[in-house]
Amino acid sequence: MRLRILGLDPGLARMGWGIIEMTGTRLSHIAHGVLTTDAKSGLGPRLLVLHDLLSDVIQRLEPHSIAIEQAFVHKDPSAALKLGQARAVALLAAARAGLEIAEYTPNHVKKCVVGVGHAGKEQVQAMIRHLLPMACVESADAADALALAIAHAHLSATRARIEAALA
Repeated sequence: MRLRILGLDPGLARMGWGIIEMTGTRLSHIAHGVLTTDAKSGLGPRLLVLHDLLSDVIQRLEPHSIAIEQAFVHKDPSAALKLGQARAVALLAAARAGLEIAEYTPNHVKKCVVGVGHAGKEQVQAMIRHLLPMACVESADAADALALAIAHAHLSATRARIEAALA
C-alpha cells in the first residue's frame, strides 16, 4: 500500500511544502517547493493566494494526509498571528480535500528525523539529503516540510503497528 504525505512548514510570506510516498517502510520523494506571497499585498489577498496555491498542490499531487508544524509562541505577537492565519489556511485546504491532518512541534520533528530535538536547520537539511537523495532540496522551508512528512511517516507507521498489536 502506498501512502502519500504532504508536509507543510507554514508561513505567510513563505510556506514550504514537500510530498513523500511511503511504500511499506520505503520512503521516496515526490515533489517539494515553496509557496510565496507578495508582502505588498493585503492580508486577505495573501491568504487567498496561499489557499489557491496549496489547493492546486493538493489537487495535482493527491496526498492522503498532511503533517503540519504546530505554532509555537513567538516573541512578536504580530508574527505569531500571521503564522496562525497561514496555518489556518493550510488546515482549511487540507480539511476541504478530506485529508487526514497531523500536527507536530518543531522539536518533535527534529528529534524524529535528526535524533536531536534542538537540531539546526543545516542538520535538518543534511538529514533530508541523506534520507531523500533524489530530492535536491535547496530551501530550508521545503526541507522542513519534507522533515514533517518523514516524521509523520515514521510516527504513523509506529502507531499503526501498536494498534494492530493491541487489536
